[in-house]
Amino acid sequence: MAKKLGLFLSTVLLVTTSFFLGANPAAAATYEVKMGADNGMLQFEPSSVTIKPGDTVKWVNNKVAPHNVVFDSSKMDDSLATKASHKGLFFSPGESYETTFPADTPAGEYPFYCEPHRGAGMAGKVIVQ
Repeated sequence: MAKKLGLFLSTVLLVTTSFFLGANPAAAATYEVKMGADNGMLQFEPSSVTIKPGDTVKWVNNKVAPHNVVFDSSKMDDSLATKASHKGLFFSPGESYETTFPADTPAGEYPFYCEPHRGAGMAGKVIVQ
């Protein structure tokens, strides 16, 4: 009788554990954006990235430095623009910066640009869905 009860409890524990492991919520994703296109153009590559709240965008210095990432506070909440921006300049290839968009980030388009190359059209946007 004790062996049957032990076997039963072990089975229940195994089934319960496998259910919780299988029901794990989707992990947040990280998307990479190059600062400076592979062909040497003053562009973000890709220039637009679509994410979900809780996801991270990683900007990586690629070519034609210096670069930075500044979100346009005139087109979005100033607090989020400040937190998401990195005004410091990147000079070396491979230097990077990550921004995680909080879980409560409203859906919408969030424009950003590179300050030194804004006049050359180096701009992009993060679309939160």
